[in-house]
Amino acid sequence: MFPEVDGVPYQHVLDTGTALETAGLRLEAEHAEEDGLAAALTAFAGRGFDLTAEPPLRARLFTLAPDRHVLALVLHHVAGDGWSTAPLARDLITAYLARSRDRMPSFAPLPVQYADYALWQRELLGEESDPESLVGRQIAFWRSALAGLPEQLELPADRPRPAAASHRGGSVPVILGAEVRDGLAALAREANASLFMVVRAALAALLTRLGAGTDIPIGSPIAGRTDEALDDLVGMFVNTLVLRADTGGNPRFRELVGRVRETDLAAYAHQDLPFERLVEIVNPVRSMARHPLFQVALTLQNNPAASLDLDGLAIEMEPLDPGVAKFDLLVSLTETAGGLEGVLEYAADLFDRATAEAIAVRFVRLLRAVAADPGLRIGEIEIMDDAERDTILHDWAGTGTAPGVPSTIVEEFEAQVARSPGAVAVTCGPVELTYGGLDARAGRLAGVLAGLGVGPERFVALLVPRSVELVVAVVGVLKAGGAYVPVDPAYPVERVGFMVEDAAPMAVVTVPELVGSAPPGLPVVVLEADGAVSAAPAAPAAVPVRRVLPEHPAYVIFTSGSTGRPKGVVVPHGNVTRLLAATEGWFGFDETDVWTLFHSYAFDFSVWELWGALLYGGRLVVVPFEVSRSPGEFAGLLAEQGVTVLNQTPSAFYQLMQAERERPEADLPLRYVVFGGEALEPGRLADWYDRYRDDAPALVNMYGITETTVHVTYAPLDREAAVAGAVSAIGVGIPDLRVFVLDEWLRPVPVGVVGELYVAGAGLARGYA
Repeated sequence: MFPEVDGVPYQHVLDTGTALETAGLRLEAEHAEEDGLAAALTAFAGRGFDLTAEPPLRARLFTLAPDRHVLALVLHHVAGDGWSTAPLARDLITAYLARSRDRMPSFAPLPVQYADYALWQRELLGEESDPESLVGRQIAFWRSALAGLPEQLELPADRPRPAAASHRGGSVPVILGAEVRDGLAALAREANASLFMVVRAALAALLTRLGAGTDIPIGSPIAGRTDEALDDLVGMFVNTLVLRADTGGNPRFRELVGRVRETDLAAYAHQDLPFERLVEIVNPVRSMARHPLFQVALTLQNNPAASLDLDGLAIEMEPLDPGVAKFDLLVSLTETAGGLEGVLEYAADLFDRATAEAIAVRFVRLLRAVAADPGLRIGEIEIMDDAERDTILHDWAGTGTAPGVPSTIVEEFEAQVARSPGAVAVTCGPVELTYGGLDARAGRLAGVLAGLGVGPERFVALLVPRSVELVVAVVGVLKAGGAYVPVDPAYPVERVGFMVEDAAPMAVVTVPELVGSAPPGLPVVVLEADGAVSAAPAAPAAVPVRRVLPEHPAYVIFTSGSTGRPKGVVVPHGNVTRLLAATEGWFGFDETDVWTLFHSYAFDFSVWELWGALLYGGRLVVVPFEVSRSPGEFAGLLAEQGVTVLNQTPSAFYQLMQAERERPEADLPLRYVVFGGEALEPGRLADWYDRYRDDAPALVNMYGITETTVHVTYAPLDREAAVAGAVSAIGVGIPDLRVFVLDEWLRPVPVGVVGELYVAGAGLARGYA
C-alpha cells in the first residue's frame, strides 16, 4: 500500500496474512448471469482504488455455472503495465498448478526488484539543474520538439467539448486482415521503419483528412523495459511519448512514413523523461476538458501474450469494455496471426457510437489503400465508399437547376405594378408611395439617367439616406438599364473615393442635403422630396431603351474589406429573381406581407428585403437609422406597422429580444424571422421561444455571401434546438444551387468533417468590378 506521511506517499509492504485478512486480497466468489457479466465486470473494474489503505491489486471470481467461471484481476497502473500481464499470468498459473497438487508454489527468483529499478533510474537521469545530465538534455530536446504544439486537435465531433470531461467512453472494433498487415509490414521494411511507425503515419494522415490540420500530435506508450532483467518484473515501466507528425504539403504516404520515422527515433532516444514531468515543464494551457499535449493516442501491442495453457481447464480471455475514455480517441491494436485486431476507444462526451464506427471504417480503408499503393498522396487517398460519395455529391449537393425562365428585376417589378398600382409599396415615417407612384417617380429618374447615357453595363452611384427616395433611386437606376453602386452616407471619404475609382460609375444620384458630399468629377442627379429630378450638368431626358437581359448587372456591392482590399461584387438581375423563385416554396411571400428595410443598402441583406417585398406586392417599411439602433423603438415600429417578415443579423436580434421582453404583451405579428450575416447561437433563442410559438413566427437561419447573391442555404429552427443549445447549422442548399464542403485538395469531406464551402449554380456573382 502507499500511505502518506505529511502528504508524501511511501511504500508499505504487507505480510501475506495481513494482506489476505485485512487488505481485501482474499479471493471472493460472486454468482453472475451470462447476460449480466459484462456489466458486473465493468462495475468491478471501474471501482477506484484507495492506495493509502488497500493494495493496488484486487480480484474476484464470477461464477456463471458449476463448470464456468470468470476470474477478474484489476491492477492499478502504479503497480503494473500491459507488459506485466504476461509474468502475472505465468505466476498465477504456477500458483494454481501447485495448489491443485497440494504443493507450495515455487517461483524463479527475479534478478532485480522494482526498487532497484527506481534507484537506477534516478541515478541515470541525474539532476534537472545540470544541463549536461541525461534529464537536462532530454528536457532541452522535448522543449524544442514540442514548441508551438497545437493546444488541441479539432476532430469531427458530434458535440462541443464540455467544460470538464466526464471520461465516459465506448469502443468499436478495428480489424485488418493478414494481407493488409503484410503490405504495411513490407512498407515498414522498405522504409527501415517499424510497423508502429507506418500505422502512426496512417493515423496522422486520417486525422488530417478529418480536418485536424497538418500538425498532428499523437500520444503513445513506450514499454520502458530497456534491459532484459526487467522483462519478468511486474511493475509500471511504461512512459508516454508525444509523437508529432507533419502532414503538410500533401506528401506521398511513403514520404510521410519517413517523416514519422525520424520523429519517432528521436523521441525514443529521449524516452526517459516521465510524461507527468514533461507536462509540468512544457506547461501547456491546462483544461479539465481535454488531455494535455495530445488528445489522440495509439498503441500497437508487441509485448508477449499471457500464456493461458492450464491442464484440465479451457481458458480464454473475456473481452471487457470498461466504458472509460482517457483520450478523445485511442486506437489500440494487437498484431495477431490473422492480421491486426483491436479497438477504437472514443470519448462519449464528443462522439456518438456511429461517428466512432465511421472513423474506424475510414481508418481501415486508408490502411488498405496505402498498403496497396504507398505512393499515394494523402490528399488522394479515398476514405469514403461509393455510396457515401454519391450521397454527398448528388443527393445532398442540389441540382443547380434554376426554376422557370430567367427574368429581370424590372420585368417582375413592373408586372407587380400592373397587378396592384394602388397598393402601398413603401413607407418611411409619414411618407408613403403606392406601387404606381413609385413606378412613376422611378420612371422620371430613369429618363434623366438615360439622357446621361446610362444603360446596360453602366454603373450609377447612389448616395441617399434611408428614405422613400432611396427606394426610388434603386428602382430608377434599374429602369434605366443600369446597375446601382450603393454608397452609405456614413462611409469615410477614403472608402468612397476607392469605390468610385474601382467601379467607375457614370453619375451619382443623391438628395439635396448630400449634394456637397457627392464624389467629385461625376454628373450629379438630385432627387427632390416631391419627386422632381434635376441633373448637373443638365442632360435631356430620354425614354430608357432598356433591352436589359437577366445577365446584365443589377448592382455592385462592395465587400467589407475585413480580409483585405474591398472588392465590388457585380450581381446580375437574374440572380435576384431566381433567388426569390427558388425559395418561394419555403416562404410563400405574398401581398399581405410587410417587410422592413432594416439594413444599409450597401449590405446585400437589403437586396432580399427590397425585392422580397416589392416583387410580391408587399409593403416595405424603411427603418430610420436612429430607430435601427434603438431595439426598443424598433420593437415598437414592428408592432405599429404590422411587420410580418423580419430579417436580422443574430447580434441585432439578441438585442431586439431583450427589448421585446420588456413589452407587456408578446404581440409582434411576425410570420418569419430570417437570420443571416453572421453565425447564429441557437441556445440564445430559448427566451424567444418562451414567448412565441415555434411557428409564429417561424425562425430561419440562412447563410450566404455577397458573391453568392445574399443566401445560399436554408435551415428552419425550432424550440428543441434552442433549448439544447445546439451549434449553429446552416441547413441545406437553395434548390437551384450546388453546395459542397471540400478539403484543401478540393475533394468532398466526409460527413461531420470541417472543410470549405463551395457553391455552384445560378446564384454566383458575375465577377468583380
